[in-house]
Amino acid sequence: MPTATRPTRLAVLISGGGSNLRALLDAITADAGFGGEVVVVGADRADATGLDHAQAAGIPVVVEELARGADAASRGAWEHRLAEGVAAHDPDVVVLAGFMRILSGRFLDRWPDRVVNTHPSLLPAFRGAHAVRAAIEHGVKVTGCTVHLVDEEVDHGPILAQEAVPVLPGDTEVALHERIKAVEHRLLPACVRALCHDRVRLVGRHAQVDLAPEQPTTRQELYP
Repeated sequence: MPTATRPTRLAVLISGGGSNLRALLDAITADAGFGGEVVVVGADRADATGLDHAQAAGIPVVVEELARGADAASRGAWEHRLAEGVAAHDPDVVVLAGFMRILSGRFLDRWPDRVVNTHPSLLPAFRGAHAVRAAIEHGVKVTGCTVHLVDEEVDHGPILAQEAVPVLPGDTEVALHERIKAVEHRLLPACVRALCHDRVRLVGRHAQVDLAPEQPTTRQELYP
C-alpha cells in the first residue's frame, strides 16, 4: 500500500491485446494521486501484443508460455515459474487484465485478497471464457462487467464493482464486447486505485469499496 516514499506496486497479467493494461497505465499517468505504479507485466503468450504497451513504457515483462494440453504437473511447474518471475518484482497487488489462465491457491496465497480480475458479465451470471457470447445466446437484455477479487473458483471471488451494459437488438459478440470493454477500462482502474489506497474491506464474501477519489495532489507531494 502507498506510503510517503513508495506507491503500491502493481503486477499486471495479460494474454492478448492488453487494452485493460493500457487503460490502467493511462489512468496512472493522468492521476497523480492514483497511488500505484505498474512494476511488471506478465503474459502466458510471447505473442501477446499487449506486451508492446509494457515495453513502450519501460516496464519489465515476464513471459511464461504453457503448452497446449499440458498435464497437471506441467501446469503446476508453469504457474510456479510465473509466480516466481512476478514475485521477483515485489508487487503488492496483482491485476488480471484479460489473463486467460486459471490460477491455483498456491499462486493466490502469495497475494491474499490482493489479486483482482475483470470479467465481461454481471457475475454470477455467465462465468467462464465465453461470457459475452453466452449472454447473447441466452437472450438477456442487460449484461455488463464485474471487477472482483480472485479466489480458487472460476469468476467467483468477492465483487468489488459492477456496471450494466445493455444488449442491443442485433448485437454481435464483437460489438457487445467492445461496449463492455469501454466500461472495464474505467471500472478496473477505479477498483485498483481503491486497493492502492487500502479502501477495500471484506466481510465474508461482501466487499465494502470506496471508489471516491481523494483531493487532487501532485505526484511530488505523494512521493517526494
